[in-house]
Amino acid sequence: MSTATDLAILELPFKAPFDWPRILRFFAGRATPGVEAVEGGAYRRAIDWAGDSGTLTVRPHARKRCLVATVEGPAGQHAEALSAPIAQMFDLHADPKAIGAHFASDPWLAPLVEAAPGLRVPGAWSAFELVVRAIVGQQVSVKAATTIIGRLVQRAGQRIEDYPHEGTAWRFPTPAALAAADMAQIGMPGKRVAALQGVAAAVASGAVPLDAHTARTGRTAGTVDTDALRAALLALPGIGPWTVEYVAMRAWRDADAWPAWDLVLMQSIASRDPSLQRPTQQRVRTDAWRPWRAYAAMHLWNEVADRAGGARGG
Repeated sequence: MSTATDLAILELPFKAPFDWPRILRFFAGRATPGVEAVEGGAYRRAIDWAGDSGTLTVRPHARKRCLVATVEGPAGQHAEALSAPIAQMFDLHADPKAIGAHFASDPWLAPLVEAAPGLRVPGAWSAFELVVRAIVGQQVSVKAATTIIGRLVQRAGQRIEDYPHEGTAWRFPTPAALAAADMAQIGMPGKRVAALQGVAAAVASGAVPLDAHTARTGRTAGTVDTDALRAALLALPGIGPWTVEYVAMRAWRDADAWPAWDLVLMQSIASRDPSLQRPTQQRVRTDAWRPWRAYAAMHLWNEVADRAGGARGG
């Protein structure tokens, strides 16, 4: 790690192989307009940590097996603490060889792992942001969800004055701000708006502490009680198992999370075995992928994205 006034540079190692192009493609297809950007082969966003703001930029090292995270601004003084959430966001602790060995004898997944051996499960800077994205994305395309998310940021987010990077000059809405925002003509059905603002209110009150162990609090990431968080999130109106599992795999880093009701996953499995149409029928087959089902989901989504040449899946 190197530091200077208002600048910190972290080198975060990973176990090879690491598929940077595909994780960047995933983030690019889902980047929140104004908050996140993928440009010039790097990921960038404004961040806040323990009351200090800054800009996070992540790109691969030209020679070493590591990612280079640059933190500009006062948040750079927290560089050591920031290394953990950045590593989680880019899944740097994964062991691709162990995961690949687990799938090596599976006739469906072995060829997918061979095609993309360094595939990671993309994380999230904030579990709250991811929940919002998941709710907005229910029954709409990735592109449509991105458009609506951009409107939410404009209505309830905060513009950062004199910010050096125009494409990421907004802070994502806080739970309290989103809960109180005017959502008229935002582009979502009324029930989904109610679900979204209900979740925001629950997080704002502390009833559902989605980010209790993550970057938004300024505390080092720790062990997340995913069972308790799953139950608390699932109990909220408008939240189903798909949303909970999607958040578990990306924000809470549950390597065995499995969004069983995901349409792309259901179709991918049924295309391989037409007798397996629904999650209840597919469960015996998908249980064979434990304890790495989140990686199985990524490989199945990635297969579709590769064929489509874009960001479909997940």
